[in-house]
Amino acid sequence: MGIDFHNEKNRRTYATRNADHSWIEVIKELVPIQNIWKAVDIGCGGGIYSKALSNMGVDSVTGIDFSETILDGARENCREFKNISFKQGNALQTGLEGSHYDLVLERALIHHIDDLQKCFTEAFRLLKDSGYYMVQDRTPEDCLLKGSESHIRGYFFELFPKLIKKETNRRYGSQYVIETLKQAGFREIQEIKLWETRKVYDIKEHLLKDLSSRTGRSVLHDLDDKELQLLINHIDKSISASSDIVEKDRWTIWKAVK
Repeated sequence: MGIDFHNEKNRRTYATRNADHSWIEVIKELVPIQNIWKAVDIGCGGGIYSKALSNMGVDSVTGIDFSETILDGARENCREFKNISFKQGNALQTGLEGSHYDLVLERALIHHIDDLQKCFTEAFRLLKDSGYYMVQDRTPEDCLLKGSESHIRGYFFELFPKLIKKETNRRYGSQYVIETLKQAGFREIQEIKLWETRKVYDIKEHLLKDLSSRTGRSVLHDLDDKELQLLINHIDKSISASSDIVEKDRWTIWKAVK
């Protein structure tokens, strides 16, 4: 089944939350934000992280996504940010000016990309010399961690093992990412593991509502409505807390320098 990124009903699915301080702090540790004037956020979705970069002090942020529908949601989400612009484009051929950006961010993108070499080569082209490339995604190992009160995503795969093959097949191993970055010309490559707070829910019902609408969770589009309800019931029973639920996801970040 899968998510249709061009369907109007999914326009705001990736524009409903803010980047957490757990993400902001690790980016500040890895990149000298005070020296970042121009950034491009490729696979920007609803503009959550474009907005975060602006709030961190980046002067100009360009968001790129292949879906005009999703970009409509991003423009609405970032309408108060005059220094953020959005453009429809492909990660392999953005159409942006080369050697122009201090930072390229690709968060939750590369598992949608078949040709990682072309993706990384395009990012290399966009960056100025000594510019920073930040790639954030899940490895197969990140995907299959056990479900818990905070790691809600783990329950998806425990209840529906059929999701495991699809999820792991579309994820890249860390060593492959590192080798491909080297082949594209990057240096000073560093791997970081991050437990990023996805969202804090005041009450459990808000989490269950997010799940029922599949908000920002493309993997849930591979479940039909009956299966989704089974999952929601399972998570409802598995989580003892009724309030202040802090949902966290495990990610891998690769930092590289041109």
